[in-house]
Amino acid sequence: MDYIHLRDMQFYGYHGVLKEENILGQRFRASVSLAVDIQKAGQNDDLNDTVSYVGVYDICKEVIEGKPYKLIEAVAEAIASQILKNYKEQIHGVKVEVIKPDPPIPGHYKEVAVEITRGKYYE
Repeated sequence: MDYIHLRDMQFYGYHGVLKEENILGQRFRASVSLAVDIQKAGQNDDLNDTVSYVGVYDICKEVIEGKPYKLIEAVAEAIASQILKNYKEQIHGVKVEVIKPDPPIPGHYKEVAVEITRGKYYE
């Protein structure tokens, strides 16, 4: 199986349990890995034989910058579901990581994140 990775995409959204998060918003990062057979694309150098990076990026942007969710778990699920729906013929599986670098949690840490895998196949 081959993989396409879109790493560390950055967006601004309004997700969170606290009212302030829904009003002020904050930065979010996302990384997506797609399990897909890209041998034909590599041989033919043809975009029709692979998955459009732009399309996957646009899904992530639409979800993260769109309707607010309380949980980043729901954000990740929405991204994975939409990618699988839009590319069901090409993609065997998807891994989505959503990172909230500045959650309103007192203390010292780098970030909080969730990672999910969905689809017919993912190693």
